[in-house]
Amino acid sequence: MTDTPLHELPITELSRRIRDRSLSPTALTAHLLARIEALNGPLHAFNLVTADRAMAEAEAATAQVKAGQATSPLHGIPYAVKDIFDVGGLPTTAGSRTLGENIPDQDGTVTRKLREAGMIVLGKTITVEFAKGIAGINHIQGTPHNPWHAEAHIPGGSSAGSAVAVSSGMAPMALGSDTGGSVRAPAALCGTVGLKTTVGRISRHGVFPLSWSLDSVGPLTRSVEDAALVYQAMQGEDLGDDSTIGVPTHDVMPGLKTGVKGLRIGIPRDIFFDDLDPEVEAAMAACAQVFRDLGAHVENIAYPEAMEAKAIRASISSVEGCVIHAERIRTMVDDMDPVVGQRMLADRERGGTEYADALRRMQIVQRAQLSGSLRDIDILLTPTIPEPARPVAEFETSFAEYSRLSTRFSSNTATGNVLGLCGLSVPCGLSATGLPMGLMLYAKPFAEDVLLRAGFAFEQATDWNRHPDLGWIG
Repeated sequence: MTDTPLHELPITELSRRIRDRSLSPTALTAHLLARIEALNGPLHAFNLVTADRAMAEAEAATAQVKAGQATSPLHGIPYAVKDIFDVGGLPTTAGSRTLGENIPDQDGTVTRKLREAGMIVLGKTITVEFAKGIAGINHIQGTPHNPWHAEAHIPGGSSAGSAVAVSSGMAPMALGSDTGGSVRAPAALCGTVGLKTTVGRISRHGVFPLSWSLDSVGPLTRSVEDAALVYQAMQGEDLGDDSTIGVPTHDVMPGLKTGVKGLRIGIPRDIFFDDLDPEVEAAMAACAQVFRDLGAHVENIAYPEAMEAKAIRASISSVEGCVIHAERIRTMVDDMDPVVGQRMLADRERGGTEYADALRRMQIVQRAQLSGSLRDIDILLTPTIPEPARPVAEFETSFAEYSRLSTRFSSNTATGNVLGLCGLSVPCGLSATGLPMGLMLYAKPFAEDVLLRAGFAFEQATDWNRHPDLGWIG
């Protein structure tokens, strides 16, 4: 990796160089800020770049390294923050003009933990307004440009800017949130790793909410090992988020590289493989063979609980989002992104009976799968998204077409949220048009250690190390 540009290196290598003092946090941060300066205009990943603050934090981190006071493997590593996470003193707009004056005094729990680990904030990345949308389109602040194509293609959402920042080498890691696929979808469409954690693993205190039942926090990174390192730093109980109480931390690093020999991998073809793009279908077959070659037991399985989850996936987040935004919908809907506003007005038509029934059914299927379809399964293998990214223009023809395509693109990811699974999207190849495709692995609730172990084994066997050709930028 000697000649590899700094912006293409994973956190693990950057951390090694910082520890042996061949690279300083100051030099690394300056390099990334220069790259942001060069690329953020055409790619539009960041809505706020905190250059002076980042350099001050980098200089402090460099001094700590020299004094032998580095606090963790993440010490001195810059990262980007999806603009629904609170960072003290910076605005949290959630991609909306309605929150322009929302400037928290303190960090949220996650950003505080990363600061304590020594990480450096580069700025805030653009999200779909209120994190409500799988395509990644924002008509208020602008849509991030998927770096893999000169024509504007969807980056995936809602963590759109975070995926574009990591994919294009403007940041080695970016925070995302996932309610129906908002980490995994942009990871798949932009060619990065994206980890969706189990609700309760990582505090959501200081994260602007969409659904208290389904919201989760996760990183977008260049490698599975990087995702594991960041996950280690973020997990843990927090009185600010009741879902974390009683959930113990676990160390995923010792078993990360132990391979998948003997693991039981199920392919739920009856629900997650509907109407796939032929290239994605072929990629999934190749991925399954990789796991067979690594010694895993791979078989097709029935997954009726997932069919039930798919039927109710829209009911829960839609109603909870309307409760969270009730006053905003009533008085400020004309100030919202028109697509988000239309969706929230439509969501208000869902009744309390539908919501209560969906919650009940969600609890039933989450329990039933553990003694049913997943009883003898460690990992599920599915496509993250049924096809590569489409041009933004195809989503803009009408609200009906936007809704249809969004439902298609979120089908596999949102079902996993209702099932309470943890999930990982890993790059698994490029389409004939040069657009990334993503493999999604699921594990049982709170089995992130098994999930990351499987993702690492696949990544090492396939040696994904590709970066978008940004020559079209000039």
